[in-house]
Amino acid sequence: MKKLLIASATLLSLLPAAAGAVERTLTISVYAFAQDDYKKLVYDPFEAKCGCKLVVETGNSVERLAKMEANKANPVIDMAVVSMADALQAARAGLIDKIDTSKLSNFNKLYDLAKDPNGDGMSVGYTFYATSIAYRSDKMKIESWADLLKPEYVGHVAFPNVTTNQGPPALYMLGQALGKDTPDLKAPITAMGDHKGDIVTFYEKSSQLVQLMQQEEIWAAPIGRFSWAGFTKLNVPVAWATPKEGQTGGMNVMVMTKGSKNQDLAREFMDFWLSTDIQTALGQKLVDSPANKEVKLPPEVANNLTYGEDTVKSLKLIPSAVALDERNTWVKEWNEIVSQ
Repeated sequence: MKKLLIASATLLSLLPAAAGAVERTLTISVYAFAQDDYKKLVYDPFEAKCGCKLVVETGNSVERLAKMEANKANPVIDMAVVSMADALQAARAGLIDKIDTSKLSNFNKLYDLAKDPNGDGMSVGYTFYATSIAYRSDKMKIESWADLLKPEYVGHVAFPNVTTNQGPPALYMLGQALGKDTPDLKAPITAMGDHKGDIVTFYEKSSQLVQLMQQEEIWAAPIGRFSWAGFTKLNVPVAWATPKEGQTGGMNVMVMTKGSKNQDLAREFMDFWLSTDIQTALGQKLVDSPANKEVKLPPEVANNLTYGEDTVKSLKLIPSAVALDERNTWVKEWNEIVSQ
């Protein structure tokens, strides 16, 4: 009887701890992209590791930031992934907290570019992409972003509309090539206006570009690296440019909601996502380009991603403050100079 009572007491003493572990819940806010892959490669393994429940909310950036703002006084989201610029916007609005990176065991494995993208300690990068020029290597040679405007080339170019994700970065690099690197992007937008009758299309969806290149309607277009795979399947020679001014692109980052009651668990999840194993798995599936510099990928996979130290060092990203403060000016100038 005594042994039975001791055993029962021991079992009862374990129940609260076990129940508490099961009841731990982390709510994350993410892009809708590739959620089946994320569930298999990130979410399910993390739940198994932490003995917790992961609640995943998806949506576009505007919707997700609006929800964080609406619940500012009583947060319902613990951790989110957003763009660099959106992270700065959230920081300005007092929606996120500083991340104690000393508690992230994988932090020092990150490329320097990803460690503190906005310089405020409020975000950590987990993936990025390059933006450069896909071009017909049998028709032209691209050594500079300004080559897109050469008389012999400009009539075979597609350029992203300013309202797309690729528009401002491409204009940013074109401005550098023209020697007019100002936040308002006035010089490159004016250059687009001067050549608006020559440019084949100011595209809004990169998916249309592969067919245009296959049909030889275009020879070149600035694109994000995530769109590159489609071009490699064409039966014409297509190359990825490495202009002398460098490449541009974008970065997605992790942020922690201010006032979250699950910050320890959120950091644990961030650290898990940044680990070499998880970043490798996501890279292998072409879901994310790894921000973890320890990730090793075979050439056939790496060729479709923004991968490797040299590539990362070549990235010149638009500062988030510039993107936030100048966005309306860019659209206004574009509408007046290019769309008219």
